[in-house]
Order: sequence, then C-alpha cells, then structure tokens
Amino acid sequence: MASIESGNLARPSDGLLPSEAELSQRYSVSRATVREALSRLEQRGVIIRRHGVGTFLNSQRPIIESGLERLESLDTLAHRMDLQTDMDELQTQERPASATEAKQLQISEDGTVLSVSRVIRIGDKRVAFLVDITPLEFLGKQDLSDGFSGSVLDVILQRGSLVLSHSLTDIATENASDAVSKKLNIPLGEPLLKLTALLFSVDGRVVDYSHSYFVPGFFRFHVVRRIDPCDT
Repeated sequence: MASIESGNLARPSDGLLPSEAELSQRYSVSRATVREALSRLEQRGVIIRRHGVGTFLNSQRPIIESGLERLESLDTLAHRMDLQTDMDELQTQERPASATEAKQLQISEDGTVLSVSRVIRIGDKRVAFLVDITPLEFLGKQDLSDGFSGSVLDVILQRGSLVLSHSLTDIATENASDAVSKKLNIPLGEPLLKLTALLFSVDGRVVDYSHSYFVPGFFRFHVVRRIDPCDT
C-alpha cells in the first residue's frame, strides 16, 4: 500500500493508521489482503504494531538516501548518515566463472573469479543482499581481511593497485527469488530494488560485476539530471 508507506494515511499528530476494517473498506479488498500487506510493511520497518493500541507509521525508520551520480559503497553511505550497518552470512569462493560472468567481465570462459556474497543489516532488519564477482587477477580471498565490513569497492580502493574510472549500473525492480527471500527474511516474490553494475578501471577493464538487492523502505535513491545549455 503505497499510500501507507508514503505517510498519506497516517494521523499527523501521532502517525496512527486506520484500522484493518477501515483499510479493507477504503480499498475494497478483504481483511486478509490488508493483514498480509501490513505484515509485509512491518517486516520492512515501515510500520509498528502495538497490541491493543493500533498500527503506527514508523517515524524512526532508518533510510539510506543517496544520489546515484557518485559511486560510493553502502558502508560509506551509512557511516556518513551515522547509521550502523552490520554484515551477516559472508560467503567467499574462488571458482570458475560462469558463461555470463565471463562475458560481463571480459575474461576467458575458463577464467577464475572471486565470488563474495553477504547480507547487510541495520539493527535487526536485513536490508540488502550483495553479490560481487571479480577476476582473481584483481582480488582474491586472501585480500579480504578479518576487518572486511562488506564493501568490495572499498577494499579495491584501499589496496590502491587499480585506478577506477566509473560504474555502469542497471536499475530495475525484481521479485525476490527463493534464495534471496531466505537471505533477507522476506516473503517469496516480494518486490526488491535491484542494481546490476559493472565497475571499470581507467584502462577500460571490468574490475567487478555485482548484483545488489535492496529492501524498499530502507533506501531512497535519486538522480540529478542537468539541462544541456544547447537545448535552451
């Protein structure tokens, strides 16, 4: 329910939302449908249910907001906003690249890559699932120290052996697969924001191929679009 998430239905004084019965009548849907929608919003931290009192919009929900013009890690963004992030379920593996990975990374089909997947939490909420694939010539398991906090980008920058140029990022929505829904503790098919990116060095090599799944409600991305003087 977009109107709930946006706060349009909440009582201005305290954020109280209409009852399930009122929402059911307003949107002409069953109580079961309303209950399921509210359950999903609660899992995403959008609302808070207080037994015997009511359902309230969560005004304290942490939101990571950023422009997409500047390439920064999730960890860097969170720290700049004074949010504490934690990493769960880190999995690293050196393995042969899949056909798709080899094509995207511009390496031979028998090339070897480092796969790094992890879940990012804010408090007790799982808010993102990140997967990075990078050729072993650029990064290996031994390069991820005990202090690795979840950002492959930051590790590459800190090592200083590569000069990075830019990232080409595709932005889409995708329903959570069985594997991703289990990682994020969300219902199967829950809509997620997905960023698929290629990270390039200044000499045109693809350094990293990544998939980032973000739980809506915890992130707000924007893009600054400037007017070309030639068009005025």
